[in-house]
Amino acid sequence: MTTDSDIELSGAFQAKDSNGRTLDVKAIRIFDEGYGIIDVYVDFKAQLDAGAHKDTVLLRQIVDRLRALGYKGPDFGLSDPGLQESRLIVLEAPEEFAAFAKSRGWKNLAEEFDE
Repeated sequence: MTTDSDIELSGAFQAKDSNGRTLDVKAIRIFDEGYGIIDVYVDFKAQLDAGAHKDTVLLRQIVDRLRALGYKGPDFGLSDPGLQESRLIVLEAPEEFAAFAKSRGWKNLAEEFDE
């Protein structure tokens, strides 16, 4: 699900999980503004297997996709387990991701307090 406050970082692509299955990713997106830590939402076309959000092969391919789009930095961690859904994986981006997000239009609301 996307809204007017989303920034799409990647459109549709395919990724494989650790079982060798091909999964259709609909999009990778972030909200257009936030306070420092950025959650990255990965939407899938079909329902994922239970625990897919912990599949290291799948997660590596998601981060590799972002790197192919210009992100330079370390791997991502998982966001709150309660945010994971049957067709959605939510990742918590490292601080280094902010520069890439800004280049795509993201606004860091915390910077307003630095003045």
